[in-house]
Amino acid sequence: MPRSTPLHDPELICKLMQKLDLEPDPWQRELIYSDHPQILLNCCRQSGKSTVVATMALVEAMTRWWTNVVLISRSHRQSRELLKMMARYCKYLGYDGIVRSNAQEMEFRDESRILSLPCREDTIRGYAKVDLLIIDEAARVPDDLYRAVRPMLAVSKGRIICLSTPNGKRGFFWEAWAKGGDDWARFEVPASLCPRIPPEFLEGERRALGEPWFRQEFCCSFEMIEGLVYPDFVKCVVTALPPHVQHLVAQAKTRTECGGNWYGGIDFGFRNPFAAVWGVVDRDNILWLVGEHYVRQQPPSYHAKHLPRCVY
Repeated sequence: MPRSTPLHDPELICKLMQKLDLEPDPWQRELIYSDHPQILLNCCRQSGKSTVVATMALVEAMTRWWTNVVLISRSHRQSRELLKMMARYCKYLGYDGIVRSNAQEMEFRDESRILSLPCREDTIRGYAKVDLLIIDEAARVPDDLYRAVRPMLAVSKGRIICLSTPNGKRGFFWEAWAKGGDDWARFEVPASLCPRIPPEFLEGERRALGEPWFRQEFCCSFEMIEGLVYPDFVKCVVTALPPHVQHLVAQAKTRTECGGNWYGGIDFGFRNPFAAVWGVVDRDNILWLVGEHYVRQQPPSYHAKHLPRCVY
């Protein structure tokens, strides 16, 4: 049976948002009218990213025969919340084309489906011919899950939309944003582009969260702060080492015996990243970190080639 509409209907999506009393922001309209197959939404908190993507997914499922929409987030609870939002929209609109609805799935009369899947790579394989793949909080979704779901689009030539607030300079979301080139269409939405967030609230959040967290949560900046034992670690980062530390680093390149004032730490992981840092303690007993190794799904032999020698 032929599709009832083209790949997506921008005008219908905008009209649906208006019926929901959700007038699209300029950036939302730009997103709605984009026909790029791979989209990254780097958005601040409360920017409306989930709202517009939920509406886009609903129109796909409501107007096209046999459409499969898949929702994934860093937890099954979050992807179910996105599905619940769509169910509320259908109820508000009085839409009667749903034949089954629960916490994991919405099935439509034309056999289209919206599925909420768990964030586990070993349990979501097997789904195929996905027309729209939505990855919510993508910066916090594991890389192995991302690699597992991409083949779902191979036969259908479907679209993928990854939406998130930044979470440091790591993971597939940051890699795609920073290095993905023309393979991705990018939308950056800081709080300054969201008229619903008052300036006085932002100033209060800046004081409460501190500058690094504020930049990440509301300015779309990829800050290296998530998960650190010391939240103020970013304030200690310098652009260049002082001369006496540079001298110690230079000496280390010719050193053959282990020991001295070089120290490092390792956090072993495979599915979770293997992480290592190392540095030198100077004459004032200050530890200067000069290197790091951060990667997942590699054996110990790989890490051994990337770690320095002569470090305690």
